[in-house]
Amino acid sequence: MIMEQPIQVIGGGLAGTEAAWQIAQAGVPVIFQEMRPLRFSPAHHTEHLAELVCSNSFGAMASDRAAGLLHEELRQLGSVVISKADEHAVPAGGALAVDRGQFSQDLTETVSNHPLVEFRRGEVNAIPDGIVVLATGPLTSPDLAEDLRRFTGMEYMSFFDAASPIIVGESINRDIAFMASRYDKGEAAYLNCPMNKEQYLQFWQALCQAEQTELKDFERETAKFFEACLPIEELAQRGEDTMRFGPLKPVGLSDSRTGERPYAVVQLRQEDKAGQLWNMVGFQTNLRWGEQKRVFQLIPGLEKAEFVRLGVMHRNTFINAPQLMQPTLQFKQRPTLLAAGQLIGTEGYTAAAAGGWLAGTNAARLALGKEPLILPPTTMLGALLEFISSASPKHFQPMPPNFGILPDLGVKIKNKQERYGRYRDRSLSDLANWKSQLILTTN
Repeated sequence: MIMEQPIQVIGGGLAGTEAAWQIAQAGVPVIFQEMRPLRFSPAHHTEHLAELVCSNSFGAMASDRAAGLLHEELRQLGSVVISKADEHAVPAGGALAVDRGQFSQDLTETVSNHPLVEFRRGEVNAIPDGIVVLATGPLTSPDLAEDLRRFTGMEYMSFFDAASPIIVGESINRDIAFMASRYDKGEAAYLNCPMNKEQYLQFWQALCQAEQTELKDFERETAKFFEACLPIEELAQRGEDTMRFGPLKPVGLSDSRTGERPYAVVQLRQEDKAGQLWNMVGFQTNLRWGEQKRVFQLIPGLEKAEFVRLGVMHRNTFINAPQLMQPTLQFKQRPTLLAAGQLIGTEGYTAAAAGGWLAGTNAARLALGKEPLILPPTTMLGALLEFISSASPKHFQPMPPNFGILPDLGVKIKNKQERYGRYRDRSLSDLANWKSQLILTTN
């Protein structure tokens, strides 16, 4: 046993709460630090750990859905967050939703009262020495964010203005969309959805009339930065042809099947190595989610598009994880520093808890002189962390759990429910085998 000093966990959100619990459950002392209530972020309202600042829903419960599969994996791994979510669940159709007050209060009492947890209230302004888990979320305090900037050597932390929707590749109509790069430079790298003038005008008018999400007060403060990353609906409002001279410009593109240049083109960029996910280039948006589906499915080739992530716009600090992180959630340049949650570019409550589970588990293993763990890539958790540590650093954007990041099944299954069920069965089987091998090698 190598422990010389307690592990420090910074940040009392879902990721930090899960990490602190896993460290303590492994028999390792932990100093757990949360700045609230001495200092609040603009998004938080209580002093409780794991406060749910947006929805009270963790997503679909069914294990043949991406979020539900991650729930089930975390149950198998002994997650305290999911255990308390199950305990404080409220009726919400097919979703796992909680009484957020009881949920957060229970987690606060449970984790802070663990005999190996020293719970401290107060702001941390710099990354401590020793084994540390950073779980400070998308609103990391300025001093700590600056210290992290200095540590990574980056010129700045990424203040994330907006994200474009991501589409499942199998749902794109390839009879309409065609592969090509502008001016045929290099390998064809984009899927292009062509529009004639009538189709473009219909789309433009629908976009101008679509309902937007109202920004919160602290998000409006960063609106001045959106000029470099304008939402697509803002471009549309600036004139009928503005998009055609911006992200929808058809110049240098022609459909090899017709030899003609479209009136306008929506480009999709490959999001993952396998080409299962496609990002709508230049489509950062603040439209309501229902409006996004309605309007974007007017685009030729996307009539039946399945969205694994819809566009969002908010202030969000995150690091360039593919450049900095290992799939163990250790920093490449300092293996004793780990991170989890939205800070590393995972999206959603469950993903934050999942990252906290692995960061906490691996921090404890480091303290005990054991090798850090990597989960099977066929599990949702393993695939998500593999993605955020290996995606293209140039185009990296936060990612929620979704079936598009899982390795191919090796067989073509057209029925989506059956296909997702097969993903689930493989994931849970591989996780069980992985746990069995881990127990055998530990004993």
